[in-house]
Amino acid sequence: MLAPAWLIRLRAAVSRLLPATLFGRLALLLFVAVLASHLLALTVLFELRPGPQWRGPPPGPGDFHGAAIAPWPASPPGSSEPPRPPPPPGGLLHLGASMLLDIGVRLGALMLAAWVGARWLSRPISRLAHAARELGQDVHRPPLPEEGAQEFREASRVFNQMQAQLRRQLEERDRFVAAVSHDLRTPLTRLRLRAESLADPRERRGFQQDIEGMEEMIRATLDYLRGAADEESFVLLDVGALVTSLADDHPAGPRAVRVEGAARAVRVQPSALRRAIGNLVDNAIRYGEQAHIRLRDEPGRLCIEVNDRGPGIPPEQLEQVFEPFYRLESSRNRHTGGVGLGLAIARDIARRQGGSLTLRNLPRSGLQAVLELPRR
Repeated sequence: MLAPAWLIRLRAAVSRLLPATLFGRLALLLFVAVLASHLLALTVLFELRPGPQWRGPPPGPGDFHGAAIAPWPASPPGSSEPPRPPPPPGGLLHLGASMLLDIGVRLGALMLAAWVGARWLSRPISRLAHAARELGQDVHRPPLPEEGAQEFREASRVFNQMQAQLRRQLEERDRFVAAVSHDLRTPLTRLRLRAESLADPRERRGFQQDIEGMEEMIRATLDYLRGAADEESFVLLDVGALVTSLADDHPAGPRAVRVEGAARAVRVQPSALRRAIGNLVDNAIRYGEQAHIRLRDEPGRLCIEVNDRGPGIPPEQLEQVFEPFYRLESSRNRHTGGVGLGLAIARDIARRQGGSLTLRNLPRSGLQAVLELPRR
């Protein structure tokens, strides 16, 4: 909801009158608070001063129908001061209440000033923290507005410069990835054509297997380098349908990939999520021959479990396998250990969705990969 025009103009006028630095603004705020508390306390004390009956001339003997009246105290001998009236009844009590009221008014004014100062401090910091959190998921988010105190304007300016530098680096990486992809795939295509001309079938088959392995390595490396540079938008996706189609289209066949459970739609990046789940399924089939996908729909998140029947991973290496190019040849390789980028890419995608990816060994045998996605 937009603010009225007069309120926007008032804020702009107040911003021009305020000091530029945060220290100056806080000092001015405390000065105004102390001055206002003094004025307010004096005003309250003046309103609650004793009534005029204690400031007028002394009453006559007949004013109270013959009641006994205490005489006015006489002035000291040799003094020209007029006699002073007696103190009002309960004078000490009235004085104590006045002091408590004065202290309460000043304390309330200072607390109000402290609250306003805390908002001046917390709002820009919260805005900067929110922008930094969004930057980890979307480097192309709008820049921060450079407004407020001089310190916050400088922090926003530096943050925007950092975001622009990150975008430039990602653009340079995209160009690098495109160049590497073209330069590597071209000689591989020539090698494939030359391998077809070999007369020996065994030698031709060996060349083709090596070329396919190199193409798989290049594809996985380029996918990892591409990473967060993808500008795919977030959409509301039926994850159950995505997982079912992935299982039906997998080269191992629908018998090797089993899907269980249902889930409501969640806001994710569809292509990236399909790539992450596909990497988990490929690992499960490579090391465990079968992949069992289970969907667990919870109030605040969606859990996608991918189980296999393989030998599992040593507990001390459950986190190391997420490092790029890390391979467990001795414990999980049956035919080929792959490139070592599948889990790294899957975790990177999960984090870009705002979720997480963890591994745990099943009680009897096998490995379970748990992909958690938050509901936005």
